[in-house]
Amino acid sequence: QRRVYRTTTHVPQELGQIMDSETFEKSRLYQLDKSTFSFWSGLYSEVEGTMILLCGGIPFLWNLSGQISGRAGFGPEYEIVQSLVFLLLATLFSAVTGLPWSLYNTFVIEEKHGFNQQTLGFFFKDAIKKFIVTQCILLPVTSLLLYIIKIGGDYFFIYAWLFTLVVSLVLVTIYADYIAPLFDKFIPLPEGELKQQIETMAKSIDFPLTKVYVVEGSKRSSHSNAYFYGFFKNKRIVLFDTLLEDYSALNKEPAEGEDGENDETKSKTKNKKQGCKNEEVLAVLGHELGHWKLGHTVKNIIISQMNSFLCFFLFAVLIGRKELFAAFGFYDTQPTLIGLMIIFQFIFSPYNEVLSFCLTVLSRRFEFQADAFAKELGKAKDLYSALIKLNKDNLGFPVSDWIFSMWHYSHPPLLERLQALKDAKQE
Repeated sequence: QRRVYRTTTHVPQELGQIMDSETFEKSRLYQLDKSTFSFWSGLYSEVEGTMILLCGGIPFLWNLSGQISGRAGFGPEYEIVQSLVFLLLATLFSAVTGLPWSLYNTFVIEEKHGFNQQTLGFFFKDAIKKFIVTQCILLPVTSLLLYIIKIGGDYFFIYAWLFTLVVSLVLVTIYADYIAPLFDKFIPLPEGELKQQIETMAKSIDFPLTKVYVVEGSKRSSHSNAYFYGFFKNKRIVLFDTLLEDYSALNKEPAEGEDGENDETKSKTKNKKQGCKNEEVLAVLGHELGHWKLGHTVKNIIISQMNSFLCFFLFAVLIGRKELFAAFGFYDTQPTLIGLMIIFQFIFSPYNEVLSFCLTVLSRRFEFQADAFAKELGKAKDLYSALIKLNKDNLGFPVSDWIFSMWHYSHPPLLERLQALKDAKQE
């Protein structure tokens, strides 16, 4: 794929009508930089993980956690307390070692190519907030999971799976209402033509829409997105302001008396328009609602939970194997949390790779089906132009090696999606 980025320096003939040479070159250089970063960060991650294993980092951190919990008055019999200390230290270590890579990605690569909208202060405040919120969710959930495994008897894997199912459903339900607003500002889409058209389209396919929000995604990045969430008769749609041509802060000049920068964000202005027109936004939503109407969301949940149940069942089969713990430096104890880490992170690694590929293939199929649904709504022409605009705004490179694309792309390549829409667009 890197060879494709390096050698494809001119717009291919089949792309001549949808991409100018300047945008093509910008996207090529952006993806080349991302590819280089991905290689080195991935290599570092592999080396770090290997060194932790070879040098006994996991048992060292477990023993350190025992010492810390012991000083607080919790002896070895308080395994769950020691597990939570271990988890806190492990996630803190991961956050610290990952910080330089995150800083480089945000303030060098994304900054260089015009996507970053954050100041350094906003970045660190955001990172600290994410860490605290993550711990507030992770530690209580983990402690309850470990307790269920310990008291669950022979069928603990069923109770553990049911617990994780409930937790995942609760998190999906509360995320957009209570967690996401801690990081971004959500405002109701103002009354007007766009909101009315969205409500009309939702009603035409019996989508139980209750609210439409606009999120200020431009505070951190100029990348755009849209999604829906909620269960049963309480669905909400969220549009990033960067998706909407009329709402994107990046299309607006600073107000008189402002220098275009505040304490948190840079509020960069651009000479070119960003985002989609209302008709194109409706086409993008038609695609997203197609995922709901065709049952893709439910199918993904079912697949995820079937996989989760299988993993817990295999965990129950393997957790008694002392040689697994010994291989990772645990000769005298078999902590449940360490067993979860060894089995889920290492033993299942080859299986997870195969599963990931299968889900990628399925995802691409779902994307084509959602595009076809938007076509049936009469949105083919607008979706065609929206895909081109979004590819341009996000500097997506439309040429890819077929093996790389097959393995990594959860969405079909742009040309394939446009070709599938082309006939309907012409009609």
